[in-house]
Amino acid sequence: MVWQTLKLSLLVVSIATIVISVTGTLLGFLLAKRKFRGKDFLDAILTLPMVLPPTVTGYYLILLLGRRGILGGPLYALTGWSVTFTWVGAVIAATVIALPLMIKSARAAIESVDTDYEIASYIMGKSELETFFRITLPLAGRGILAGIVLSFARAFGEFGATLMIAGNIPGKTQTMPLAIYEAVASGEDEQAKWLALILTGISVTVVYLTNRLSRPKKVS
Repeated sequence: MVWQTLKLSLLVVSIATIVISVTGTLLGFLLAKRKFRGKDFLDAILTLPMVLPPTVTGYYLILLLGRRGILGGPLYALTGWSVTFTWVGAVIAATVIALPLMIKSARAAIESVDTDYEIASYIMGKSELETFFRITLPLAGRGILAGIVLSFARAFGEFGATLMIAGNIPGKTQTMPLAIYEAVASGEDEQAKWLALILTGISVTVVYLTNRLSRPKKVS
């Protein structure tokens, strides 16, 4: 049971982290490098899952993706399938909750890049896309990687939004935080202990890696 839950959690979090890494980096670049009307409002909306209770975020996901939701309703009518009470719903919940961390980290890392290097790249005739991949991304890489690691940890520990949209179905949508909650509620203290220890070990490892990645490189 423990390993089944861990396996499902790793599947959910791995997929969520891939989506978060790409989307968060692109949105971080947009907020760092572009000026447009409504930028502050967009930033506020993208930050909301970080400050709202996860259950509230989960409720909004139900309104959007549930069987009678704005997007979920037409999808269910056409296909008979819904993301609610599926592992896909757990992936969406983990992604939405952890994405703001990635955006904030990526934006800060990209803003810290010395623009003189980017300007020099443009003068040499490189396109914005080439400059991003050859100059901006490598220089901001440590900060972005730290954001990915932190987002992984946040997604791994997600509870409230997952419970709302995916439910707590053993072997199907039950991630480790949900399994710990159920084990404690049902008096299975031994199982709760091992699940908590595994989750704690992963979290400590993630924090350690983040601290290592956040340190500036020593100049020899």
